[in-house]
Formats: sequence, structure tokens, C-alpha cells
Amino acid sequence: MIDLTGYVALVTGSSRGIGAACAVRLAEAGADIILNYCTSRSAADQVAEQIQALGRRVAVVKADVSERDDIESLIDFIEERFGRLDIIVSNAASGGFRSMMSITPQNFVGTMKTNVLALIQLVQVASKLLEKSPGRAKVIGLSSHGAAMAVPMYGSVGGSKAALESFARHLALELGDRGINVNIVRAGLVATDSTSKLPYADMMFEGRKWRSMTGDRFVEKEDVANAVLFLASPLSDMVQGETLTVDCGAQVHV
Repeated sequence: MIDLTGYVALVTGSSRGIGAACAVRLAEAGADIILNYCTSRSAADQVAEQIQALGRRVAVVKADVSERDDIESLIDFIEERFGRLDIIVSNAASGGFRSMMSITPQNFVGTMKTNVLALIQLVQVASKLLEKSPGRAKVIGLSSHGAAMAVPMYGSVGGSKAALESFARHLALELGDRGINVNIVRAGLVATDSTSKLPYADMMFEGRKWRSMTGDRFVEKEDVANAVLFLASPLSDMVQGETLTVDCGAQVHV
């Protein structure tokens, strides 16, 4: 059993979906949690109630992780309130669903700031705090199947996730000797509020039955959270700069 008692974890974009599942899973393993949200305070408060019921310390912090000032304030708060930070789960994402031909410079920059630059700046700002972790600190970014395959109306987000995976490898190269592991979890198609709005969502979810290599069981947000838990734990100390795919084997074959 993974025991994260005494650890402190920040999960960005954790008011719902995969982010919320990751926060709850880390709390179940014993970690104290900083929930980050940008717009959904009521949803974040509901997640906080679940974590409090587990007997963990929890804080709910509004911050736009695409903005450096907000990240600095967030990390300052964590240091003041908790005195340590051992785990960062960079889950917040944006970009919307649109064709490649309709991507604007504003959309491109906004997507990259939230989906890629946020991870880089979180690590830059929090590095000194992470280096104080008694064990190896863990930074985990959330990617998606669109990083490795073309998905209709998903080019903006998918391209940013591919960049995220590359930047994570380069961060691992620089931070490994400083006691910090950087890895990625690439999630397959998971039913969330966000994916339900994907163009052709019904067709893609129906197609899972033909692509799955795990029988009738498909990936759920809790499965992604379990992978995050592993990478956040000492069991993954020797896993560095990797992308762990959780997709029922869908990307293994045509």
C-alpha cells in the first residue's frame, strides 16, 4: 500500500474531472492537498469536503496557473500554510475544440500558457520548496491521447500536450540531480464533463470497444488517478522523464 502520510500535494485544475480524482486519490493515500481552481469555487469546495472527511488538511486556492504572478502567490501560500511541497500535479488545461484552420494567435498562446508554460513556471517557482522534500519530490503533468494521434477538432489541445511531454523530459534532465522527478501521465479517452463536449464524442466513445485491450472495462478517471498516485510515490523514484499511457492499450494497434 502506498503511504503518503505527511506529504503535501498541489493539484491544479482540481475542482472536477481527472484533477479532482487525483486530489482525492492522493488524500486517500495520506497526503495533505492544495486544491487549485480558476472559476469553479463551489465544485472545488465539494472536493475539499471529501478530502476533509478523510482526515487530511486541505486548502482551496483560486489561481490562474497561466499567469506567473498567480503561481508565485500560490506557492507563497503553500510555503506559509504548509511549510513544504512534495508533489505537483499539473492538470489544469484549456484550448477548446476547434479546427486547425480556425486557430488564432490568441488561442494558440492561451492554450500553450495553460497547458505547457504552467508546468514550467510551477517548477521554476516551487523548485526550492520541492528540493527540501525529505524524499524525491514528484512533478506529474497530465497529457492526453491527442498528443500522439490526430483527434477531430483537437489540434490545439493535442499539440500542446505533445509539447508538454517533451518539456517534461527536458525538465527531468535538469532537475533529476536536484532530487526532483518529472513524469507525465497520458490519459486515453475518459468520460468527463470536458470530453462529453468533444465533437464526435459519441462515435469515439462507441469506438472504444473495438480498440480496448482490457475487455469490457474502459479507462475511468480513477484509473488515471492511480497512475498519478504511483508516480507521486517513492515506488517511482527510478522513473524519470517518462510518459505513462493509461488507455486500455488503445494506442498499441490500429
